[in-house]
Amino acid sequence: MFRVTIRGKFKGLGEDGRATVLAAGGIAYTEGGTFTHDQSVSAFTFRCQVPAGPDDGEDEAALGAMAALDVYGCSYEILKIAVTDMRDIKIRRRARTM
Repeated sequence: MFRVTIRGKFKGLGEDGRATVLAAGGIAYTEGGTFTHDQSVSAFTFRCQVPAGPDDGEDEAALGAMAALDVYGCSYEILKIAVTDMRDIKIRRRARTM
């Protein structure tokens, strides 16, 4: 599983696009993606969770997240993409003391 964060700017966002972005607001990473944005809804952060195949890397994850962003039908410019491979995350558990 990959978590992808895309920061960008909307280009010519109309009222329908604005309503779509507002409806998809949130801070969670989901497969459909969620938006946070500035007050004017011109700059955004898109968070998306992309399933990982055995041979998938960061490039495939970024393309998958961009495809999820394209589903919203809004014209945008990407400023930055950050990809985290959740398969590499190690969880350290605290030792139990009795």
